[in-house]
Amino acid sequence: MNFRHLVLGTDTYIPLKNRKWTKYINFDNAATTPPFKSVMEAINYFAPWYSSIHRGTGYKSIVSTELYENSRNKILRFVGADIENYTAIYVKNTTEAINKLSNRLCKDDKCVVLSTSMEHHSNDLPWRNKFIVDYIETDECGRFSLDDLEKKLIKYNRKVKLVTVTGASNVTGYINPIHQIAKLAHKNGAMILVDGAQLVPHKKINMDGYSSYDQIDFLAFSGHKMYAPFGVGALIGPKRFFERGEPDYKGGGTVKLVSRDFVIWDDPPSKDEAGTPNLMGVLALTAAIDTLEKIGMDRIEEYEYSLLEYANERLSHIDGIELYCNDTSNKVAIIPFNVRGIYHEKVAQTLAEEAGIGVRSGCFCAQPYVQRLLKINKDDIEKFRKNPDLKRPGMIRLSFGLYNTFEEIDCLIWALRKIKNR
Repeated sequence: MNFRHLVLGTDTYIPLKNRKWTKYINFDNAATTPPFKSVMEAINYFAPWYSSIHRGTGYKSIVSTELYENSRNKILRFVGADIENYTAIYVKNTTEAINKLSNRLCKDDKCVVLSTSMEHHSNDLPWRNKFIVDYIETDECGRFSLDDLEKKLIKYNRKVKLVTVTGASNVTGYINPIHQIAKLAHKNGAMILVDGAQLVPHKKINMDGYSSYDQIDFLAFSGHKMYAPFGVGALIGPKRFFERGEPDYKGGGTVKLVSRDFVIWDDPPSKDEAGTPNLMGVLALTAAIDTLEKIGMDRIEEYEYSLLEYANERLSHIDGIELYCNDTSNKVAIIPFNVRGIYHEKVAQTLAEEAGIGVRSGCFCAQPYVQRLLKINKDDIEKFRKNPDLKRPGMIRLSFGLYNTFEEIDCLIWALRKIKNR
């Protein structure tokens, strides 16, 4: 069982360093995914009808506006959000969504935000220099500590405004217990944001939870990681939260009435979507959701997990492959590793040039987390700061999509054995 026939570009041939051609293998799906065929078909089908949104009385404009606005409920249902009380604000990507929330969260720089030691930079840097930021610790394998979260919530004595946490790590693939985190946050007067960039494409989400205590307050995710690479993501949260305050971007589409003396802002989500929106991106995202739902998120999770287990087992039998806490339970299909004695960038480059395999190497925009996993101390980090020409430590990352195959993993194993035995 795989879903390769649904994805565009899976049979693309590329040139190798030796001038031969081979079928490209993409194991870098955590960075971005190729488009679904259905997404491209939807784009091409609708293109003749494309027009301005909220700004015209013509037939095409009316059709475009209806498509754009009706898409929100589809997205809210997909992530299990309360349609009556929640809204979906369209953004470029997860990074913009998190920055947008950071601009609206609190005007008091004494507000406390709890992040974690495992976050992507996009769920770390936006909170710095705006609020008091503290970090929930992880264990030596990089797994979230509920005990440390509870201790820090007690320590700050209901001063924590937000707990912001990745749904699944883009480095290790570990899935965080987001509903347990939500319950602890709400018990202590805080809200929760889930960075869903690595979770939403791979696992069924239920923002509404099982009670008001474990409900997810905010969710951010990107279309380009779920087979809809046209520059749209979403920030989902309570309507009442976005009703207050001014938008961070101001301009066309954000107001009800303007004079030289006052501005009356529009209701959310329009207030937070300044300028002409990306209708084609929204269309792509909804078409991708249609395809994901047609397959079934449970089937996707099951298949990708089988790829994860197979790859992990095969890698573990290669002498010289360093796996980092290679327990596959409760993970999305991501594996970080190194080849002992060979620089990570060299391994990735050789896989690309000699086997046509695309992987990611480095720190994956999560430097503090990777430094922790590699046990890099502060003195070493200071050396890198003072001398940017030093080779920086990192890892090689495999990240699977629903279209990858066991045969592709076999090709990877063959290539790694060849690299190692030189």
